[in-house]
Amino acid sequence: QVQLVESGGGLVQPGGSLRLSCAASGRIFSINVMGWYRQAPGKQRDLVATITSGRSTNYADSVKGRFTISRDNAKNTVYLQMNSLKPDDTAVYYCNALLLRSSSDDYSHYWGQGTQVTVSS
Repeated sequence: QVQLVESGGGLVQPGGSLRLSCAASGRIFSINVMGWYRQAPGKQRDLVATITSGRSTNYADSVKGRFTISRDNAKNTVYLQMNSLKPDDTAVYYCNALLLRSSSDDYSHYWGQGTQVTVSS
């Protein structure tokens, strides 16, 4: 089994910062891409940012310059530093990993349970 466990969500005022973490554990051979997605009430789940094992990054236009994704390959952990938060950033944030459980497997996506981020005064 593979588990992705997120932490770091909460309530923050506009302009504030939060740092999300997501640790992958279990039967993992290698992780290719790790990323963050978010889903606001009544909306679809959207990409926030992704990072490859070689640390190439990709960001949604709405978060460029405010959010930074990073990862620790030794710990199978991905982080999302969120600065200058806006009310529009309010959503449930989900961690995703594209990984191999063994050298003979195909790559599969795994999701965390989600962590709530609320930006409000």
